[in-house]
Amino acid sequence: MNGFERIALQPILPVIVIDDADSALPLAEALLAGGLSSIEITFRTAAAPEAIRRIRDALPEMHVGAGTILRVEQAKAALDAGAQFALSPGLNEKVVRYFAERKVPFIPGIMTPTEIDRATELGCTFLKFFPAENAGGAAALKGMNAPFKHLKLKFCPTGGLTLANMGDYLSMPEVFAIGGSWLAKREQITGGKWGEISQQAKEALQTAAKFRAR
Repeated sequence: MNGFERIALQPILPVIVIDDADSALPLAEALLAGGLSSIEITFRTAAAPEAIRRIRDALPEMHVGAGTILRVEQAKAALDAGAQFALSPGLNEKVVRYFAERKVPFIPGIMTPTEIDRATELGCTFLKFFPAENAGGAAALKGMNAPFKHLKLKFCPTGGLTLANMGDYLSMPEVFAIGGSWLAKREQITGGKWGEISQQAKEALQTAAKFRAR
């Protein structure tokens, strides 16, 4: 199993903004209790590298990725902390090459056919569609992918997804997973609402199973 296949084992990737690294372990444990074993810690706060390090050290069963990687410096910090994969909202060629040279799975962000074309030229076949809902939703993704279908690209739509609309994306064969910040909201993390987070993870997986079974 390669790194991308490991990410695709579950159809939902929690997108996490964490302000205090002390919350990292109880958060990861709450997601595991809800059935989710992959996590994206976004580099939107200074706590991200330490949060990744603590989860990797304590919970080997959790597949830990870094999100919002915009520059090579962040990519290096993510790998130094132990990130096993990474994502970005955009397409930075230097970042793509950095991860490719180190053979670490990286999923760049796209929003247009031109960006898809450039990403595939760089060797990327797993792509993040962001911001999914603002960019036209599932219908827009389906239309954009049509000319590229022979390339068998796989997408992770993120941005504006919820329990209510996730099925629009998960019913598409080109979608390997969705990214969701609703699974563990920032205020729930800071408030230590671990039970709520576990329940949200369970509900999301139950809903996802209905669409994956079609």
